[in-house]
Amino acid sequence: MAKKDKEKIEELEARIAELEEQKTELEEQKAELEERKAELEDKNLRMMAEFDNYRKRTNKEKLDLMATAGERIFKDMLPLVDDFERALAVVEDEGVRLIYNKFIAFLAANNVHAIETEGADFNTDEHEAVTTFAAGEDKKGKVIDCTQKGYKLGEKVIRFAKVVVGE
Repeated sequence: MAKKDKEKIEELEARIAELEEQKTELEEQKAELEERKAELEDKNLRMMAEFDNYRKRTNKEKLDLMATAGERIFKDMLPLVDDFERALAVVEDEGVRLIYNKFIAFLAANNVHAIETEGADFNTDEHEAVTTFAAGEDKKGKVIDCTQKGYKLGEKVIRFAKVVVGE
């Protein structure tokens, strides 16, 4: 019986060693799977953030495009405004003035406004200096005359005001 017991003990010990080996392999697999899970969660989180940034960027681009969609059309209309103003300077006609006022109201309704120049400080973001004129210290750096009106569409300059600057 001792020999049988010894064999059973050896079998059980071998089985225990085998089970411990399997346990170690399973723990290694578990660690690998947890690491893979963490990688996938991180990848998923990054992809979600990237998609959110993409969505925000495209929405902003769409809004910017809508805000300035008519920029070229409005820019092409500005010479018409110039012609109306020249016509009004020469001929005082109620019909021409009415059309001019409606035209200016249309531009204003579409957020197109003239850039202020009279008595303003020269600003390279809005003005283009055509020439300078010696006008004394009090006029230095100021707009003395405007040779062509400038316009903005919202906050964006679509045509710079051409001005004479005092020096």
